[in-house]
Amino acid sequence: MPESPDLRLSRRGADEPASQLVQRVAARFGVAEDAVRVARAPYRICPLGAHIDHQGGTVTAMAVDRAVQVAFVPSTSTEVRLSSLDFPGETRFDLRRIPDRQAGDWGNFARGAARVLQRETPLRRGIWGLTAGRLDAGGLSSSAAISVALLLALEQANDALVSPERNVELALAIEREYLGLRIGILDQAAILLSRRHELTWVDCQSRRHHRIAPPGGELGFAILIVASGLKQALVGTDYNRRVDECAAAAKLLLRAVGRDAAPLLRNVRPEEYAQHRHRLEAAPARRAAHFFGEMQRVAAGVEAWRQGDWPQFGRLVNESGRSSIENYECGCPPLIDLVRVLQATPGVRGARFSGAGFRGCCLALVDPAHAEQAAAHAIREYGRRQPELAQQAWCLICQSGPGARLL
Repeated sequence: MPESPDLRLSRRGADEPASQLVQRVAARFGVAEDAVRVARAPYRICPLGAHIDHQGGTVTAMAVDRAVQVAFVPSTSTEVRLSSLDFPGETRFDLRRIPDRQAGDWGNFARGAARVLQRETPLRRGIWGLTAGRLDAGGLSSSAAISVALLLALEQANDALVSPERNVELALAIEREYLGLRIGILDQAAILLSRRHELTWVDCQSRRHHRIAPPGGELGFAILIVASGLKQALVGTDYNRRVDECAAAAKLLLRAVGRDAAPLLRNVRPEEYAQHRHRLEAAPARRAAHFFGEMQRVAAGVEAWRQGDWPQFGRLVNESGRSSIENYECGCPPLIDLVRVLQATPGVRGARFSGAGFRGCCLALVDPAHAEQAAAHAIREYGRRQPELAQQAWCLICQSGPGARLL
């Protein structure tokens, strides 16, 4: 029986073999293959804890078995020279004179990594190398993954010993200080701290984390990534504006209880929110409703995970997706259609945006025995709602994976 197009789509996105990247770098720069190293940083998903990391909330995350890779060799000088299998052009600069951010240039990640790492440790050697690994969708934190991979490469080239926890902060600084995004630590923590089959719980205020193994050591679901075909946001994401609206809610609530603290919703106790929530209006009211609801879902989800209660865990993922749409007001019509298709697909335990839902993809936790049928069904049903975009849509069935490392 011939394979259907839908099922072929589900195999998309395999990593470029590390051995081939090593051969390319060795040939290009005239070095021995055994001198080339590969830094691997996985993509991530966030089942529960969406859009609350920047408020100091608690989040959950997992790495998947697809990754960004950087094959590299230490340069013979302070020069950084990088090309990519996925982006045009070559990035070149000197560590003694790191340029400022350049709009739309993928080299920003390398320059940002070098700049923040320079503050941590002297960088006397650059790297020559090749990057690979770009799924043409948004929402899997590919920007954080490439930032982490480049940090690991520069550290190895300069014999710098940096802990995973410290690299979380450095990778966060790349996006906050160099790229100008007011994000939290979810992406970086997921990429650096995850272990295969374990749920990573992170307190974004205290920076504490722990990993939770499932009963019996095996997951009760596969991870289905479905790309919407929408590559450019139909509307502005207004990410920083939503952060401001959360701060506005926190300021009002903290003023109501007479406490002087940083304007973060995590600094408001749940009972204080319950007592004074009537003071909030419009967007700040909805942002606060999402934050406190999501905090409860994370706590309930961790308990469901410990018990191996995958149907309950999936229901919480669905509720998180609903609140992201209604209270955090993320998403655009095609992505909302896609997440609703997934939530109604047989075999899917829970689904939500993977990211903010203005472009890119959705994730679903799916019964492993029915993953391919669910992928095919989701593409067909999405095609009925968004026929043009569905021509560019694709599915990827993933498993959980380990955190970032040098191969």
